[in-house]
Amino acid sequence: MEEIHTDILIIGSGVAGSYAAMHAASLGAQVALVTKTELLSGSTRLAQGGVAFPSDPNDIPSHLMDTIKAGRGLVDEHVSITILTEALTQLKHLIDLGVHFDAIPALEGGHSKARVLHINGDESGLHLLTFLHSQLPRKVSIFENHFAAELISTDGTVQGAVFWKDGDPAKPVVIHASSTIIATGGIGHIYSFTTNPVESTGDGIALAYRCGAIVRDLELVQFHPTVLANGGLISEACRGEGAVLLNKNGKRFMMKYDPAEELAPRDVVTRSIYRETIETGGVFLDLRPIEDLRHKFPTVFSSLANLGLDPLTEAIPIQPAAHFLMGGISTDEFGATSVARLFAAGEAASTGFHGANRLASNSLLEGIVMGSRAAAKALENVEATIRYVEPGEPPGCSTESQAEIRQIMAGCASVVREEKGLTNGFNDLSEINTFPARSSVEAETANMRLIALMVVKGALEREESRGSHYRSDFPDTSPNAAHVEQQVDHSEAVRD
Repeated sequence: MEEIHTDILIIGSGVAGSYAAMHAASLGAQVALVTKTELLSGSTRLAQGGVAFPSDPNDIPSHLMDTIKAGRGLVDEHVSITILTEALTQLKHLIDLGVHFDAIPALEGGHSKARVLHINGDESGLHLLTFLHSQLPRKVSIFENHFAAELISTDGTVQGAVFWKDGDPAKPVVIHASSTIIATGGIGHIYSFTTNPVESTGDGIALAYRCGAIVRDLELVQFHPTVLANGGLISEACRGEGAVLLNKNGKRFMMKYDPAEELAPRDVVTRSIYRETIETGGVFLDLRPIEDLRHKFPTVFSSLANLGLDPLTEAIPIQPAAHFLMGGISTDEFGATSVARLFAAGEAASTGFHGANRLASNSLLEGIVMGSRAAAKALENVEATIRYVEPGEPPGCSTESQAEIRQIMAGCASVVREEKGLTNGFNDLSEINTFPARSSVEAETANMRLIALMVVKGALEREESRGSHYRSDFPDTSPNAAHVEQQVDHSEAVRD
């Protein structure tokens, strides 16, 4: 068994993990940055939207109000103010490092003004992540194709993790660390239709849950409203530039659902598309009102061309898809979880910034700020004593169960939910057998099953409609906004 010692272990190489690694190394730490696949992987590289930086200090109150409005009562105002305030410092830092943001800010859904900064149009995530990777210093050791099998935990304290090199349990690698940061991204691949890459299976959240960390609001899954048949999304910025939604009859319809029309928050747009699809048979996005579409949105234009679609002459068929997780591992404003020396940042974490419905392009912003904060806080434990712990046996499920899990989730926990479907889904998921994992794919499938169970359990517990979570049997929003927490020692999901 290969053993490695480091100051900070970071699991995940997207914006949050990479920025955390860069910051921790700049403060003098030895860092191990570990990723399940390649370094350039995950959802960050696919992000077409930019970074929603406040335009200046005077814009912070307005940006905060937009965030709170979109979050439908679950936004932590204190955490959000600190993130938005620090965002300007991080923006200056990125510019000083050499990031070249596009000159003109973009307007996106839910924002009251144009403040979203892009990098080369709709290729923002790819360019940002590539740049961050180019800045990683020698103090950061990179481990690609290492599957995180389990966290090493003793007496309620995490002190590293066990990995399987090349996904092979016969090649265990133990990385001992004074602090561990989980930045493994979201859970979209538990659904049959998603914008997320195949590696987004909730591994980090499952690992944290199993070692006792509190997770919360996993039922709050945001569905992107405008997604192509192959899972490629059409950026919300397109609607900010004038694209409009049409039903099967060729009629605009958003004015029936929200005065902001196409620029309404994502939860509203998604449910509106869902209803119009049922009523008329389909929904289309008309991109023809956008001037110079080919150059403003090169990724979108190329994706459509590859599908044989011509956005300059026809409206494009779209549908909602699982996109972003607002919930996750519960953390404080510095990324600390309920387990000692375990931190989380990015989509895997629940800071309270996104509430029940993420404001467009606030995700990359949170990844940058919270990656930096988690790294700084994690370094406070750098002198901690590390003790050897014998690895256990991670659970596994038959790899054939992945398709079953996705089908169950698409049927019971998608855009519209109700008790009977959720209960049936929970029972079906519970019947999927688990056993000691013999491969990383089996372990990954067990993670998917666990995450799916927690999403459904949370959706049953949340007997209301709030943000991205819509219960047809509980269509109203409760006057008391509350989180739904789950922890491995609890037999039931409980409200805080």
